[in-house]
Amino acid sequence: MTIPIRQAVAVFCGSKHGSNPIYASDAATLAKELALIGLDIVYGGSKKGIMGDLANSALANGAHVTGVIPEMLLAWEHEHESLTQLIITKDMHERKRTMYEMGIAGIVLPGGFGTLDEMFEMLTWNQLSIHDKKIYILNSGGFYDHLIKHMELLAANGFLYDPIWKRINSFDTPSALVAALLEDLKIKSPL
Repeated sequence: MTIPIRQAVAVFCGSKHGSNPIYASDAATLAKELALIGLDIVYGGSKKGIMGDLANSALANGAHVTGVIPEMLLAWEHEHESLTQLIITKDMHERKRTMYEMGIAGIVLPGGFGTLDEMFEMLTWNQLSIHDKKIYILNSGGFYDHLIKHMELLAANGFLYDPIWKRINSFDTPSALVAALLEDLKIKSPL
């Protein structure tokens, strides 16, 4: 049975916790704040790492949470059993496409190679006008500082078609990100 998605954001993040507790804390805070303004979450479907923290917080605060996980990662990432809906895809590409199609915007939290792959594929789709959804980075504890500087270097050296901040925005706190999301998407907060 397919459960209809209300308005949801696609969140891309790690299936590990990383070395700084702020990553998990910010993921949980972001999920709570999104739930409190009435936004649901589509994410990678794992119960591990900050993916699990994100899902648990969103569910605890009344959001619908849809996990999207490829068959090959069911054992690796350990799917979350308490989600509103779990979608199993045939491969990673279908996972990314499904998540992004289901969300009204994309949010990138700390993570590893998979998270970076997801972020850059979204940016590429945006640049190629495959979509025009907003992309937000939650730069918890300065996690993405070096990557942001490198993206600015791409722009400064003439490798981008548009200014970098036309496609993606970075925020240091969940509250700042949620405030920008509300403004950009013209969503009225119920709070």
